[in-house]
Amino acid sequence: MARIVYLNGRFVNKKDAKISVFDHGLLYGDGVFEGIRSYGRLTFRLKEHINRLYRSASEIGLKVSLSKNRMIQAVLATLKKNKLDDAYIRLVITRGPGDLGLDPRKCIAGGSVFIIVDKVELYPDKYYSKGLHIVTAKTRKNFIGAIDPRIKSLNYLNNILAKIDGIKKGAPEAIMVTHEGYVSECTGDNIFIMHKRCLYTPPRHMALEGITRDIVIAIARKKKIAFREKKIIIKDIYRADECFLTGTAAEIVPVNRVDRRKIGNGKPGRMTKLFLEEFRKLTKIGGIKY
Repeated sequence: MARIVYLNGRFVNKKDAKISVFDHGLLYGDGVFEGIRSYGRLTFRLKEHINRLYRSASEIGLKVSLSKNRMIQAVLATLKKNKLDDAYIRLVITRGPGDLGLDPRKCIAGGSVFIIVDKVELYPDKYYSKGLHIVTAKTRKNFIGAIDPRIKSLNYLNNILAKIDGIKKGAPEAIMVTHEGYVSECTGDNIFIMHKRCLYTPPRHMALEGITRDIVIAIARKKKIAFREKKIIIKDIYRADECFLTGTAAEIVPVNRVDRRKIGNGKPGRMTKLFLEEFRKLTKIGGIKY
């Protein structure tokens, strides 16, 4: 079945989904996006994703043409059109077409809004049962004072360069470290470690405020698992009993090696499995049906 794309209030076939080459989203990465999941025709944490989308847009001074409720309805309508029970949704808002300069005020036509729906498998099943090998990227995380990591913008070059570092080392994911040497996040996921029965993750201001990240923290509190947001370094990860990554596409994926060093016993840990089990229970309840 050919995929149907929502584009500026219309539904078009994938091959007909086009935006202007003068769109600043294309020319400069000037825009914001969200990746969202649905399970069994239930959208998962859709309102939280929409809230983050609008917060990111506000941070870059991007006016969204649709209200939050109309955006939600557009997502649901796109899912219905594509008839997928389980889907990955990519929702994008660009600055819109302008001239070849940087000035966003020249984008007078307004931004483009498009929604793509498709199947997704970020990591194969073997990584969830055996664990993932990740490495430390040579590329440093953008300085927080220059680019706030909590803004989910279309400018992902920093992450892409770190991803390339990982690919060169034969790893599917890479850890990004700040200029001060602290762990921030991975190229597409948040990172957690378990050490001496306590769960740790980098502070909220140092990484994307992940929806799945927040779910893991909520599960930890519900299960009375000790938790701390703390600045961590790579050596802290080497010494961890368990390590796992979180993200909308990745869900919760265990890490068995970092920079070729075995984490714990080199297998997915007990607490990692617990978080994944609890997370998958949540995907089966609530949500907005389409």
